[in-house]
Amino acid sequence: MTEPLKIAMPKGRIFEEAVELLRRAGFSLPPEFDDSRKLIVDAPDADMRFILAKPMDVPTYVEHGVADIGVAGKDTMIEEERDVHEVLDLGISPCYMAVAGLPEYEKTDINPKVASKYPNLASRYFKEQGEQVEIIKLNGSIELAPLVGLADRIVDIVSSGQTLKENGLVELETIVSITSRLIVNPVSYRMKDSRIDDIAVRLAEVVEEDVR
Repeated sequence: MTEPLKIAMPKGRIFEEAVELLRRAGFSLPPEFDDSRKLIVDAPDADMRFILAKPMDVPTYVEHGVADIGVAGKDTMIEEERDVHEVLDLGISPCYMAVAGLPEYEKTDINPKVASKYPNLASRYFKEQGEQVEIIKLNGSIELAPLVGLADRIVDIVSSGQTLKENGLVELETIVSITSRLIVNPVSYRMKDSRIDDIAVRLAEVVEEDVR
């Protein structure tokens, strides 16, 4: 009996959409799979074991070989810069990274402060723009930073823009479009290439159907 393929995924919207893709690709996942509160969930009929982690941790699990493959947002991939192969854009959970601030913001301050839970991504972006800023790392409620004077601007994920609007902020610049990607551990790709390629090909067919 072969060892199940280990897949790291974040709980929440990405997990739900990725599971739907796998089912449409013909992989048998149990019905109770969706409602499980476990952190490790087996799907024996598909010969898979799912490791449910925080979004930022998924590439780490894959890089260190705890998981053979994973599903991670492009934002996480850019921020974490892990040694993994990105093999397929799944096209799920679309959003984008943007700079936002109060409507009256003007680029007049010297070394303005920017709050984000993506400090590496934000730092690289502003360097590319030739702008020197101070990055303040926050773990949540990023929209609060300009409202209380902690930062002049924020860098964060935008989906509908409703959260910005509700907090009196406006989008100032768009940085990059984000979707979730299928990522692979380099060693696993060599040792389990046929199984991983099968998953990638079958998922790619489903993704192409959605594009059409």
